[in-house]
Amino acid sequence: MTACIAEAEPLRYTPAGLPAISLRLEHESQQTEAGHPREVKAAMKATAFGAMAERLARQNIGSLWTFSGFLATPRNGKTAVLHIQDIQQN
Repeated sequence: MTACIAEAEPLRYTPAGLPAISLRLEHESQQTEAGHPREVKAAMKATAFGAMAERLARQNIGSLWTFSGFLATPRNGKTAVLHIQDIQQN
């Protein structure tokens, strides 16, 4: 998913000492659905751990990236969170 970093919480550490960060990503694009163009806008919560969290903590708000990872719903949550495993700058 290509998105910009809209918000980033300060880098924190898990009880096991692993760096962690929580982000809010914003995506905008034009897609084709049923043969018609469609403007797509979406905001998503994201998280990263370890070296990826440290790398993301150094990035500017508003910077554009392609994120890859997996979606998971937190234990007490209702919305999926993107667990970032790789990023490429656009």
